[in-house]
Amino acid sequence: MGSLRDHQNQHDNKSTEQPHVVVIMVPFPAQGHLNQLMQLSCLITSYDIPVHYIGFAIHNRQAKVRVNGLSPHDVAKIHFHDLPTPSFASPPPNPNSSNKYPTQLQPAWEATLGLRQPVATYLRDMSARAKRVVIIHDPMMAVVVQDIVSIRNAESYVFNCISAFFRSSFNLEKKGIPFPIKLPKELPSMEGCIPDDVQSFVALQMEQLNYRAGDIYNTCRLIEAPYLDLLAREDETGNRKNWAIGPILPTKLSLANKSDDGKFKCLEWFDKQEAKSVIYVSFGTTISLSDEQIEELALGLEQSKKRFLWVLRDADKGNVFDGELRRAKLPEGFEERVKEVGIVVRDWAPQPEILAHPSTGGFMSHCGWNSCTESITNGVPIAAWPMHSDQPRNTMLVTDILKIGLVVREWTQREELVKASTIENVVNRLMAPEEGTEMRKRAEELGATLRQATEEGGVSRVELDSFVAHITRDNALLARTSSLSSSSVRCDTSSQTSVV
Repeated sequence: MGSLRDHQNQHDNKSTEQPHVVVIMVPFPAQGHLNQLMQLSCLITSYDIPVHYIGFAIHNRQAKVRVNGLSPHDVAKIHFHDLPTPSFASPPPNPNSSNKYPTQLQPAWEATLGLRQPVATYLRDMSARAKRVVIIHDPMMAVVVQDIVSIRNAESYVFNCISAFFRSSFNLEKKGIPFPIKLPKELPSMEGCIPDDVQSFVALQMEQLNYRAGDIYNTCRLIEAPYLDLLAREDETGNRKNWAIGPILPTKLSLANKSDDGKFKCLEWFDKQEAKSVIYVSFGTTISLSDEQIEELALGLEQSKKRFLWVLRDADKGNVFDGELRRAKLPEGFEERVKEVGIVVRDWAPQPEILAHPSTGGFMSHCGWNSCTESITNGVPIAAWPMHSDQPRNTMLVTDILKIGLVVREWTQREELVKASTIENVVNRLMAPEEGTEMRKRAEELGATLRQATEEGGVSRVELDSFVAHITRDNALLARTSSLSSSSVRCDTSSQTSVV
């Protein structure tokens, strides 16, 4: 039997007058969101479906220059549509704030509200060129794409960059409904996760989200089936479809940004280390640590005597090309003292390649969902240090439910300085031959399961094929993928007890 992609190629070749379907991506301008929609764009283009990626010029540029692990050939297939970037404030982050939410990005986010008219004009233009227009947008861009209801041959789908566990628990909590699934302990509080101003921005999107035809999730039923089922039951219309197609990471990593001798220099250092001997330390693009916390982290890593790679960059501004980043201070003599066991990287680092490297044995992370999926897929256990948003509940999923990580700092202690002794203890436990080995074994088994899920016949691949069949409206393919999907879901649900 031919694959869905082969069938789709034949189908597209029959229609040369105009595309049967085009997909338009409307991302939210924050790095983790831009990156995931880039990854999804490459997956969709692999089915020979035209994909257009639309946004402010500076954010499209950000998405392209920070491509991680994607093939340049695949990225070249994406049609980028740059909209003029308006003037907005781009303040630096405040590393001394007790609340680590990246409020410095709010002016850039609020500027997206002005995208409604140019995006609507673009959608109407594309609707005249294609038989069907499919918009895939971030939930935080629902206001921008709301005019889709006036376009006869268009439909929209929300791509969720967060875990199903977080979304289901958050949605039910907002409605005052107790979480119906037994958990190892009480859910972390949402207090301190999202500032009121940002919650007001989120509230603006709620009514417009009703226009979506379905939801796509960057997760896998093998680890989140109960929470995906909760979200499906929660749909008040009863008509929206859901697809869990993750992890959407590239299966073959590409070293697109290379040093002069052809390789990332930090990866050259990794090549010289023993298997599973290095802990990778990175808190993503939205976190700025205070000088005092950086000093404690440095001392904790040094005292652990474990090998480490630490990415020490300041958080993004709304315009990442606007001026210099703060260069955080390290303890005097630190880099010289640790040069035999660790390195500090202050530039952009190839995280997918680092986590996939055989020398990586652990990941100290803020537990943003993108970092979680990359780490889990590569079988790397996590030292979880949540900072804001969905991260406290992602931490609970990783450490208490999947049992592939340790907590660096509990959410209830979020405003306290994490001492070097605590960091030393967590690093040693994660990398130790006793507790760390068992945790690593579980992580590796789960990673292998997730990688298999994205291969031909795997549950996530079947759901991705099902989504493509749905938007192309091929009845024969819809029937085939529906049958495969039902079989896979039954398999996933039965395996959930052993996985979670």
